[in-house]
Amino acid sequence: MKIVHTLLISIFISTAVFGQGQKPQDFLSSDFHKERREILRNKMPGNSVAVFFSNPIRNRANDVNFKYHQDPNFYYLTGHRQPHGLLMIFSEEQNINGKVMNEIIFVRGRNALAELYDGGRISTAEAVNDLKLEVAFETPDFESFPIDFSKFYQVLFYDFENDVRETQEEGDLYDLISQFKKKVNYPDDSNLDITPEPQENNLNTTLLDELLRPMRGIKTKEELDLLRKAVKISALGQAEVMRAMKPGMSELEVQGMHEFIYKKYKAEYEGYPSIVGAGHNGCVLHYIDNYKPEIEDGELILMDLGAEYHGYTADVTRTIPVNGKFTKEQKAIYDLVYEAQEAGMSVAKAGVPFSAVFDTTLAVINKGLLELGIVKSLNEEDLIDPATGRHRYYPHGCCHHIGLDVHDLGEYGTLEENMVITIEPGIYIPEGSPCDEKWWDIPVRIEDDYLIKKDGIELLSDDAPRKSSEIEELMQEESAFGQFNLPDIEEK
Repeated sequence: MKIVHTLLISIFISTAVFGQGQKPQDFLSSDFHKERREILRNKMPGNSVAVFFSNPIRNRANDVNFKYHQDPNFYYLTGHRQPHGLLMIFSEEQNINGKVMNEIIFVRGRNALAELYDGGRISTAEAVNDLKLEVAFETPDFESFPIDFSKFYQVLFYDFENDVRETQEEGDLYDLISQFKKKVNYPDDSNLDITPEPQENNLNTTLLDELLRPMRGIKTKEELDLLRKAVKISALGQAEVMRAMKPGMSELEVQGMHEFIYKKYKAEYEGYPSIVGAGHNGCVLHYIDNYKPEIEDGELILMDLGAEYHGYTADVTRTIPVNGKFTKEQKAIYDLVYEAQEAGMSVAKAGVPFSAVFDTTLAVINKGLLELGIVKSLNEEDLIDPATGRHRYYPHGCCHHIGLDVHDLGEYGTLEENMVITIEPGIYIPEGSPCDEKWWDIPVRIEDDYLIKKDGIELLSDDAPRKSSEIEELMQEESAFGQFNLPDIEEK
């Protein structure tokens, strides 16, 4: 047994040492995360503590889990990408067991056998040295950690969703949450009476979001560098798929081409489930089945996808004719959506209300729908679908922040310099709509990513054509995927 244990330790050490040299070097710096913690600390109420938990591991089926993805706030404040963690940030320095500190992180304990299967874990020393956190402990230490939460004026945390599985690992996320609830006297019925000024207790589950929204909504240069790369990768994917597109492909094949390009450029994830809908499927706003086995000649295909690069995600949508040529009706709808997006872009700049961008796109779309005869009037009974209460043909908003989330945390009152947002008008006319049948099953969304500047905006996703004529022109070019041929699989 001793020999086996020694061998496991040896394998782990060699894996850890040689594996670290293979990691990308362009992640956010530890100084970035340290600065974020300091900014948050300075915004916190006096005599308060902010507590953050890592994301749970999500089970896929049986003993197989999904690839792990860290909680965006936890990553934003630490740079730590591993599960089973807890972070505490204090508004003032604390003296705990004779040691002065204003932040603590708890990370998973080392386990040679587990690391042989799942990869190396960060040590407490690495958490201090590499992540630049003041004090680090292993998660099993939290249960006996001498902290009296009742002495704080406010304990800030996000409320729990009760979606964490208990494992056999000591000090796992389930344990951390259970122990925290016990330490803070968390109500058993989970119905917290929590306000920014706590009454009967000192627990506050709303204030952290208020403090973090303005921080995460305004991007630093480091963040913008990663966002630019994520957006460029996504736009290059859209452009290459335009070249490769042809009738007879499946929606899954189209999705696969996009995601292959993401991986080719070393983007770790998709920022959200890829939406690839042809024909009627494109009228389903968040269609993610992508299972249509054969896309038909004459259909439009709506492709809403985004690469996530080092935590930061793009969000780019293009709608193209599968055969490379828009029909008269398809082009009319496409050009109307393009006109709406251009109008939205023309008003977007620092100091303008978010709502002004949407209102501008809506006015263009309503006017165009009326001119095309798709709606009879601009009265509510013609524009609003009584079943959903939404606009019949433009049922969603037009702008949202992107960053560590595809719908990123940020303020939605006024556009500010160094926000990164989408502008994404769309028109969707499903079969059965109260208009001429020639318009049925035409879905169009054009979505691009923009950096807000003082006097305007910068279009970040211009590597993918937006004009209908430019799309048709690009679709005549040869694609690198044209050389990628696999043998047919015939059923016997």
